[in-house]
Amino acid sequence: MARNFEKLRSKMSPVARAASQAEHRLLVEELSLHQLRKARELTQTKIAEELQIGQGDVSKLERRTDMYVSTLASYLRAIGAELEIRAVFPDGGEVKIRQFAEFPN
Repeated sequence: MARNFEKLRSKMSPVARAASQAEHRLLVEELSLHQLRKARELTQTKIAEELQIGQGDVSKLERRTDMYVSTLASYLRAIGAELEIRAVFPDGGEVKIRQFAEFPN
């Protein structure tokens, strides 16, 4: 039987609730391209149409571990996102890298 998640969460201790929220943030913040596309409820065929490539090429792109920044930016635009590149320093500072802000479509 399905249970209401809010009811279950209300029974959790504050520590358990905080740990659950932290785990959720981590899972949402770190997704592969495949997982991100699935989370947005998009198919490889739809992305292929947007990028004007074949569905098989989208599959290959999602499995790559290395690609051009412009390719990644195009893929992300096809799923409705924008690529933002930041330099993050050990002291907590971060800087947005503008060099990659504009890619041609």
